[in-house]
Amino acid sequence: MAAAGQAKDFYKVLGVSEKADGDEIKKAYRKLAKRYHPDANQGDVKAAERFKEIGEAYSVLSDAQKRKQYDQMRKLGSFGFGSRAGSRPPGGGGAEQNISFEDFQGGFGNISDLFSSLFDLGKKGPDGAPGAGSTGQRRTSPRRKGENVEYVVEIPFLTAARGGKISVEVAITEDCATCGGDGAKPGTSVRRCEECKGTGSISFGQGGFAVKRPCPACFGRGKLPETPCASCSGRGAVRQRRKISLNVRSGVETGTKVRLSGQGERGRAGGPPGDLIITYKVKPHRFFKRDGLNVHVSVPINIVQATLGSKIRVRTISGKRVVLTIPEGTQSGTKFRIRKQGIEKGDRIGDQYVEVVVSVPDQLSDEDRKAMEEFAEASGLKH
Repeated sequence: MAAAGQAKDFYKVLGVSEKADGDEIKKAYRKLAKRYHPDANQGDVKAAERFKEIGEAYSVLSDAQKRKQYDQMRKLGSFGFGSRAGSRPPGGGGAEQNISFEDFQGGFGNISDLFSSLFDLGKKGPDGAPGAGSTGQRRTSPRRKGENVEYVVEIPFLTAARGGKISVEVAITEDCATCGGDGAKPGTSVRRCEECKGTGSISFGQGGFAVKRPCPACFGRGKLPETPCASCSGRGAVRQRRKISLNVRSGVETGTKVRLSGQGERGRAGGPPGDLIITYKVKPHRFFKRDGLNVHVSVPINIVQATLGSKIRVRTISGKRVVLTIPEGTQSGTKFRIRKQGIEKGDRIGDQYVEVVVSVPDQLSDEDRKAMEEFAEASGLKH
């Protein structure tokens, strides 16, 4: 761990350039975290130190706002490198830097808050482990609600139109059922974490300031298993796929959101779990088209039905078929309205509109051709 005031370049820690995008940073973090993780380097002090540095760097560079703040402070020289012109006192010397904290919103008075937010460990790393940088100790930190989980779920058109039930599978981090969340193989003991001396947090110094964050070696628990649980590799948590049944109300549309309280990620320090937020995406239907609460369909009829009139049966979203009368001389593209056969939402219900499309046969039998010619002659039509 670097002492307070010692310079540390997070870009160099992860081995990425200052212009690296989020994917590059995440890829570098995963590669290094896997290589230096304490579980893979039992008793290796240097690997543990490196793992902590990697976590600190990722927690800042993976967050757009924190990265922006870090880049500003880095440019101003508050980390001992990258100072802008004029930031050092005359004479070129140097231990003291003349940094204007007015460059940060809120001025000098909020600089401690800036560092607290900059090294916050509220988010998890991409491998599910806590990230680096939270203030406070796990044992004394307030209960924190778990993260919300958001999913986009596709639902059939008819289910969205008339309501129904669907099943959704979501991936959630939960306490390991095998070890009960303490990370130890059943029947084995746990020991005090020597990295944090059992407190669950360690101090992190940067630029003359020090903050506390949950210990990355024990994930803030303050203890380590003598024999890690095989189900969760000693983390105390596992990713599970949970199947959830949802009641879909009639009339939902693409973009409709449903919040399920307590179905998200588990809370921290005994806090309540987060929520599961489902966003519906309605699949298109090959026959029905929606316009608000109204439903539109196209139905083909032949030239005889259009000329002489007819009765046809039309499907509706309820599954019933409604008899529709086609008057004599109906033109292709004519629309008919069937009341109260649209989508029901609350106390409103739409209509169904039927557009008839007159289809002309590609080929005629000799008998049909003769009949058409007689009709044309009788009507005075030339062909």
